[in-house]
Amino acid sequence: MNLKETEDGVVVEFFVKPNSKSFKITIDDGEIVVFCTEQPVKGKVNKELLKEFSKLFHAKIEFVSGLTSKQKRLLITGVAKSEVEQLLCAE
Repeated sequence: MNLKETEDGVVVEFFVKPNSKSFKITIDDGEIVVFCTEQPVKGKVNKELLKEFSKLFHAKIEFVSGLTSKQKRLLITGVAKSEVEQLLCAE
């Protein structure tokens, strides 16, 4: 799993697959893959990611990189790496 703990929180790196039937997070060969229901048009996928990750972690979420690519990095503030691992594995 590609997680990096910082003083602000945890940076999660993952790959996005848009236009899926449902929103879900999977771990495939140690890589995080996020299936989004939205189309990759006008930031719809990015908005869905912020909404769903905020709901999952009950924390402030912001983009570190990947606003226009399928490879994304999000900062989840105020959480420990172990919490993120636990919640992602439970999904």
